[in-house]
Amino acid sequence: MAPTLTPTEAADIVRPTDTLAVPLGPGVPGKFLHALGARQDWADLQVFGALLPDLYELFTRPNVSLLSGFFGPAERFLIAAGAKVEFVPADFRRFAPALEQIAPRVMATAATPPDADGWMSLSLHAGASVAELHRAAADPDRLCVVETSPSFPRTIGLPPEHRHALHVDEVDMIIEGDAIPFELADAPASEVEEAIAAYAAEFVPEGATLQTGIGGIPNTVATLLAEGAGGGYGIHSEMFTTGLMRLCQAGKVTNDHKGEFDGFAVTTFAAGTPELYEWLDGNEAVRFLPVDIVNSPENISRNREMITINGAVSVDLAGQVIADTIGGSQFSGIGGHEDFIAGAGLELTDRSLICLPATATIEGELVSRIAGVSPAGSIVTTPRHQVDVIITEYGVAELGGKTVRERARALAAVAHPDFRAELEEIGRTWPG
Repeated sequence: MAPTLTPTEAADIVRPTDTLAVPLGPGVPGKFLHALGARQDWADLQVFGALLPDLYELFTRPNVSLLSGFFGPAERFLIAAGAKVEFVPADFRRFAPALEQIAPRVMATAATPPDADGWMSLSLHAGASVAELHRAAADPDRLCVVETSPSFPRTIGLPPEHRHALHVDEVDMIIEGDAIPFELADAPASEVEEAIAAYAAEFVPEGATLQTGIGGIPNTVATLLAEGAGGGYGIHSEMFTTGLMRLCQAGKVTNDHKGEFDGFAVTTFAAGTPELYEWLDGNEAVRFLPVDIVNSPENISRNREMITINGAVSVDLAGQVIADTIGGSQFSGIGGHEDFIAGAGLELTDRSLICLPATATIEGELVSRIAGVSPAGSIVTTPRHQVDVIITEYGVAELGGKTVRERARALAAVAHPDFRAELEEIGRTWPG
């Protein structure tokens, strides 16, 4: 059985020059990272992670760098404070081969305390780190560190191949902690978000399989469906949210004719409210699988009437979607954006919805998020040929199967009225 250490004792085992990787967001071993921040003897510590759920002093130390696959508020704050944080372009599925290539000497994760048989559930995160955790545990030259907390829900995968757990006899050390999963509260939906969600909900037929991203619009769609007349839904979603929980609680989710993973809601990580975490604890109706399975476009497309709902920063008249950068600077990450849009485009009855407000206010000026042409230096998240439906508070632009000029006209029609004439003029002269 692996020895049990305090966070400080575990942190002392990391070398001044070393490589460390932690999972995305909910899988981050927080007490361990905070303990590492108490040290000041780093010569060259490289940490690989994504979507930090907290601010860690470690990343303000000299000679410590963070290579992140997804920025959140913590990464943006650290960059503004002068920390060495760099973005690694990769969608969520490609985190797994990237970790395998890097092979960090230390792999660390959050988990539940061991059950009677010694299994520690990986709780809120399967993601891209599961295979590398097992590889590190099996390699005598590497370390697999598990930080446990009784506050983390015990979730399950699909055993025997995907147990979603590590065993106490497999790992190198265990930190007995008391961390609380970070809370992602539901912000009240704005009038704009409610209008967009109402359009989106119209695309969800009885018995559809759903994927929803993060934010007010997807949660509002889930609320509308929970209160509506439909039902028999399935869930196949990269992220499991509080909104999806409420849809389940309303009795609208059966997962009985999805076509892929029948009988279960499938996800690779969860983030939301304490109520969600309590509901997930021991809930066999929700299964956590590695991201290469959940986000596989082929697996996504096998679901019956797959409807995916995601957001964007802006879209141009060609249909190119910018979802993870602002003005060419990294803001968030690629995640599963393109995978779920692509996966829902492989079957006629599937639909992928990209939802965004028609405008944003930047430095006091109202700007259109439907752009005639993406500005120079823009970084496209999802190419035009993958895009199916764009929704704003002004309506729906269906792009699938349309010509270049037809797409431009459809997008101009859902822009804010103040910008519509200019966009329509650009659309009239659009080549092709």
